[in-house]
Amino acid sequence: MRVQAFMFYGCAVFFLATDVVYWLWSGDWTGTTALALAIGLAGLIGFYIHFTVRRLERANQGPLYEDDPEGDIADAAGELGFFSPHSWWPLFLALSAALVALGVVFGWWLVILGAAATVMATIGLVFEYYRGHFAH
Repeated sequence: MRVQAFMFYGCAVFFLATDVVYWLWSGDWTGTTALALAIGLAGLIGFYIHFTVRRLERANQGPLYEDDPEGDIADAAGELGFFSPHSWWPLFLALSAALVALGVVFGWWLVILGAAATVMATIGLVFEYYRGHFAH
């Protein structure tokens, strides 16, 4: 996974060079800002992957299976993690975010109601597997 982090770092450097050339050539603020945001996004993803790989390597006491040049496919066998089989909370979160967006159009009272619903849906999504039938 370390290679993926450096791929995103490379994208950030490419976007930086492209941003400088674009700004000097055109002087357009809109495209320059969009490329600056692309630099930040690529750097953020690269940093996250790099940080996660370092944390996982410390937990495994060595390189990850996919980064080990002497590793076999069978080394990565076993449980890979927990993946949610289904959840209704993303639907409620999207509906409450839509309620906030509609509140900007129709009235600020709807924004407050939508923000409260967004907070409730976020709490439900985060803590879904800490209570009820799926609690560990």
